[in-house]
Amino acid sequence: MTAMVHVPAYLWALVLAGTVGITALTGFVLYRGALLAGSGGRGAVRLGVGSVLLIGGWFTVSGVIAGQGGYLSGPGRLPALPFAFAGALVAMVAATLLPLVARALAAPGMLSRLELPHAFRVVGAAFLIMMALGHLPALFAVPAGVGDILTGIAAPFVARRVAKGGGHRVALWFNAFGMADLIAALTLAILTGLHAFSVSPSSKAITELPLALIPTAAVPLLFTLHITSVRRLLAVERKRRSTLGGAGLGAPSLTTVLPLAGGPVHHLGRQGEK
Repeated sequence: MTAMVHVPAYLWALVLAGTVGITALTGFVLYRGALLAGSGGRGAVRLGVGSVLLIGGWFTVSGVIAGQGGYLSGPGRLPALPFAFAGALVAMVAATLLPLVARALAAPGMLSRLELPHAFRVVGAAFLIMMALGHLPALFAVPAGVGDILTGIAAPFVARRVAKGGGHRVALWFNAFGMADLIAALTLAILTGLHAFSVSPSSKAITELPLALIPTAAVPLLFTLHITSVRRLLAVERKRRSTLGGAGLGAPSLTTVLPLAGGPVHHLGRQGEK
């Protein structure tokens, strides 16, 4: 086994703080949603704590795999990182369809709360730091790091605007940008890992601890939050358009028109017409 890339202690702390923060805040968001959905205190605690334990469990398993070199790629070796990402994403998206989770996600105020965990994506600065230390190629680190930082900075502002009752279009653009950033970063990580591009240094560090936790566990969770947000935002938009489309001019009613001369004339008209 090749020697692992040396990662400074402060980068370990940065990455772990980000992953723990995303997990904990997601659990709290689900807890609040369950409370507002009428699941009761005990049910809300079960959902919040259970989600943190399950997500945290996958972070731990992924960390063990990375620690054993399970995500390293090489000649004749199938890269495991994209499969770990895909498997975690499918499981997390499927979990959002469970009745208890679905009710929590549909609770009032969840449109804004779903954006909050993305604030921890500022830890994408770790990619830029690793690039500066000579451990990651700029082809991957710059778009991945800058995209994550911008998304993380924007997240609380988007959440606040949605919480005030507007900003749905902005939220859709925010989620579209966030998903594009994740897709681009993951694609570049895989391609550079497979040596599809001649870059130096290699992206080997992304397959090792602590960075491996980001594409294999944090990214699937963030992508699931994006998918859920977009799904909810589009549902709200469809409902709004349906409401506006059904408003119309009203149903036909009997109105009385007083002509300039003569007596009152009764005829059929529409409410709201002049």
